[in-house]
Amino acid sequence: MSAQAPTHTNEHSHPGPNEYIKIAAVLGAITVVEVAIYYIPALRPVIMPLLIVLSATKFAMVAGFYMHLKFDHRIFTSMFVVGLVAAAFMIVAFIVLFHFLRAPLA
Repeated sequence: MSAQAPTHTNEHSHPGPNEYIKIAAVLGAITVVEVAIYYIPALRPVIMPLLIVLSATKFAMVAGFYMHLKFDHRIFTSMFVVGLVAAAFMIVAFIVLFHFLRAPLA
């Protein structure tokens, strides 16, 4: 009997410190763009969709790299995405319910 732990043949390498610094720089740049968008008056009509897209991009990068979902088994990523989609659907449903379908006050 062998006392060695079994090795995995499908191991992958996680990013090193340089990759994490690059990812942090990209996240910082996106944050700078978000702040700049807020102060540009011409973008007021489309500020919400722009900020939502930029925030979603940052969230995907953080979840993918810092939570290691990009490198884990697909089942973990699938479980995370299903929960995220369900939560987003519920948020949108409540916004529609309480904002657009609100009964007028008598």
